Amino acid sequence: MVNIPQSHQAFCKKGSKHQPHKATQYKKGKGSLHAQGQRRHDREQSGSGGQTKPIFRKKAGTVKKTVRRLEGNEPICRSKRMLASRRCSILNWEEIRRERAQ
Repeated sequence: MVNIPQSHQAFCKKGSKHQPHKATQYKKGKGSLHAQGQRRHDREQSGSGGQTKPIFRKKAGTVKKTVRRLEGNEPICRSKRMLASRRCSILNWEEIRRERAQ
């Protein structure tokens, strides 16, 4: 379990100085059906002949490296960037916990 502040000072490239940033957890977007690999896979799977690629059955562990998405608080800037964290299964945002405790 890792406690991470929801807002903290970080370097802003546009402003060229440290400014407060709001942190949220990055989540991967929905995959495109028009990507080259997906088109190739669909073409190979279509028609008769059954499954052509091996089906992966060895389930991996659930602990992955979490990625924080930092967004600047300054109204002029609002620059966004990613910041990788260490591996953790549970991620706690500090400000949220404090509000719920009161």
